[in-house]
Amino acid sequence: MTGAPLILYNSLTRSAEPFRPLDPSNVRVYSCGPTVYNYAHVGNLRAYVFTDTLARTIRWKGWPLTHVINITDVGHLTSDADAGDDKMEAAARAQGRDIWAIARHYTDAFKQNLADLNITPPTHLPLATDHVAEMIEWGVRIADRHCYRLADGLYFDTTTVPDYGRLAGAADDAAHARIEAVAGKRHPQDFAIWRATPPGETRQMEWDSPWGRGAPGWHLECSVMAAKYLGPAFDIHTGGIDHREIHHPNEIAQNQAHCECADTGAQLWMHNNFLVDRTGKMSKSSGEFLTLARLVERGFHPLAYRLMCLQAHYRSELEFSWENLAAAQVRLKRLVHAVAALKARGETPATGSAAAYREQLDAALSDDLNTPRALPVLDAMLADKKVSPADRLAMLAEFDAVLGLDLLQRDRAGLRVRPASATIDADTIEARLVERREARAAKDFPRSDAIRDALAAAGVEVMDGDPLGWDWKLNP
Repeated sequence: MTGAPLILYNSLTRSAEPFRPLDPSNVRVYSCGPTVYNYAHVGNLRAYVFTDTLARTIRWKGWPLTHVINITDVGHLTSDADAGDDKMEAAARAQGRDIWAIARHYTDAFKQNLADLNITPPTHLPLATDHVAEMIEWGVRIADRHCYRLADGLYFDTTTVPDYGRLAGAADDAAHARIEAVAGKRHPQDFAIWRATPPGETRQMEWDSPWGRGAPGWHLECSVMAAKYLGPAFDIHTGGIDHREIHHPNEIAQNQAHCECADTGAQLWMHNNFLVDRTGKMSKSSGEFLTLARLVERGFHPLAYRLMCLQAHYRSELEFSWENLAAAQVRLKRLVHAVAALKARGETPATGSAAAYREQLDAALSDDLNTPRALPVLDAMLADKKVSPADRLAMLAEFDAVLGLDLLQRDRAGLRVRPASATIDADTIEARLVERREARAAKDFPRSDAIRDALAAAGVEVMDGDPLGWDWKLNP
């Protein structure tokens, strides 16, 4: 490890702790992935910007990394609190489609979201449905000592493991109140390991098991896949703060039952806070929710959303608004403009060292991934005329490696997005702007205005005199 000690906040102990990998030659991280019954909303995607920042920081500090993000294509019920119908089965019925095709479609969409946000692909992206046999084996191993049968499946008795719910903090009555009462359950917190298909029904996804034909519970897949790809003890488990109250405590309980010990699986449990949307369109239950594609349709580049996430600490709530996103896009444009100016200056003699900025970046990231503190360091470094353009560009590669804004590769054209409603392409716009500049040079202002009006009718805003040098943008 290079630089300052990496300090990370551990939800399990509610404290910031020095990160000490179990094996410095292979840091192992597991991140709860999406349930692929629909597109991910932008609140979901904040978790992967956070996880990517963690992964990039670990690699930047010199540790090799094995990173797993699972794909939940079975077992997640319509309530995170282990109640209701399976989200995948419900989506298949609602859409009248094959459930496997739905899973493939939304898995591909999620992968595209990761690429659009410049999120480094994980080492493994396993599907829950590829690991059902291992989930059944896990259930068989823990059933006798930790589980009991009910008519609708196999349930885990949470009183059979030490300190159940420690991750959630003190006994969380509000969280427990979210758990639906099931006839025969011994304790409100008990959860399903296996859900038997009701008599007379057939699921599109179901398997034979010692507890009847059915499907695994949601919580089981993460224990199984983390152990398979990372081992029974690994470094970090990440997820949204909503997982801290039920899903992750249930994972820990399963892990403890499997090893017959007090180990929790991961040494550190890290959680990002919510993206808050005052418009009420963050939840998929609203029917109309904010996806990355919808942001693009409104003319926003995905990296503007990434930057908006980086401007807040991952453990702080972040309010979504179109104004906040627009401000992030302007900031991103300013960064791209500054980098372009450095590139245009070419090689000049070095007049100072940029090394101090690396130390400041390292100090910010080592302080529990404090990206809001790192971004002003980037601004100062790019503006520092005491350091040659070449040295600043070299240091920018370090910032790009951890912040993931890809500033060395971006230019004005690359930041433009094409809203779905656009009826004109970039080449046509550029050609018309050349005509307009010629008309203005000839003082043919009626023609210049006519071109501007025609472009406006096609959704193009001509940005005369923009200090950032953006000549135009497409409006939705």
